[in-house]
Order: sequence, then structure tokens, then C-alpha cells
Amino acid sequence: MNIPDVTRALLVTNVLVFVLQMFAEQVLIAYFALWPLNVPFSAGVHFAPWQLVTYSFLHGNGMHLLFNMFGLYMFGSDVERVLGTRRYTMYYFGCVVTAAVTQLVISALANWPPFPTIGASGGVFGLLLAFGLFFPRRTVVLLIPPIPMPAWLFVTLYGALELFLGVTGTSQGVAHFAHLGGMLGGWLLIRSWRGRSGLR
Repeated sequence: MNIPDVTRALLVTNVLVFVLQMFAEQVLIAYFALWPLNVPFSAGVHFAPWQLVTYSFLHGNGMHLLFNMFGLYMFGSDVERVLGTRRYTMYYFGCVVTAAVTQLVISALANWPPFPTIGASGGVFGLLLAFGLFFPRRTVVLLIPPIPMPAWLFVTLYGALELFLGVTGTSQGVAHFAHLGGMLGGWLLIRSWRGRSGLR
């Protein structure tokens, strides 16, 4: 299957950054992971504006990278074909940023212990939402268990699950609200574009 240009570039960049992490992980996490606003300056790490984007290219381990890149490939390719190169790039990074902002706001309100957020999941969840909106009747099969369902139902159930896990604090260490923030950012962008240009 031919992978569109931006999706291919994102896949390659994420893999290359992961390889670089093998040699300089502490430095990359310190400067480019998304650090919360309440990290004391004495900790030696702190929030910086570029982290709103750079955190999305870092991953905790190979499985984390694999799942995110699988989602990016599965959903991003079709979404890029619908949106085109320019809008797709804006869309993906818009979702990444809204995911980061959501994570920062929730972590500040909840006064969570300071820990960095990494991973492309915010952008991937935005792509998942777009896929469900553009191809609502396309069949999607869960990995575990392998249950086929229409894309609109898959997206709805996944979003509801993320909200439940985030509110209940289940699966700690996973940025559930960042995932929801990515979906929210994607919905706002698509709604805006549909209103102005007749995007289907």
C-alpha cells in the first residue's frame, strides 16, 4: 500500500528519533518531553514551549512506538488522502498541541506529581477521530479481542473508554486526557473546515 508523503515522513522521523533515544535518552527527555508547569526549577527540568510538539516524537519503549506507528499508518494514510498535504500536516500537529495543552491543564488542576509526557498518541487519536468521521461505515477490527465493528462505533467506544480510564485513574502512567485532547482538537479543526469550505 502506498503511504502518502506526510504520513511516511512522520513514520520515519519517529523511528529515527527512537533510535537516537537509545544513545541520548536522558538528554532528549529532559529537553524535549512535555514537562508539567509545576515542576520546580531546582529539578533541572522544566516546561518549554517547543515541548508542545517535540514530546510527540519520543516514546517510552519499542511497544509504545509500534502501537503508535501502527495507528499512524492505519488511520493517517486515508485521512491524508482526504485532507491533502497542507491540511493534514496542520491537522496532525494541531491534535498534538491540543493533546499537550489538555495534559498540562489537567495535571495542573489535579496537582499530579511532575512527570514527563511522551508519545505520538495525541496525534494518533486525532487521526482516529478523523477516520471515524470520514469513513464511519468502514469496518475496523479490534486487536484484542478481534471484533469487527464500524469505524464510528470504534471511535465512540474508544473515546468513552479513555474518558473512563482518565476519570477513574486506571492505567496510571498513560496520558488518557491527552488522548481525549487530541480527539477534541481534531473535532474542532474538522468542524471549522467543514463550515468554511464544505469539507465532507
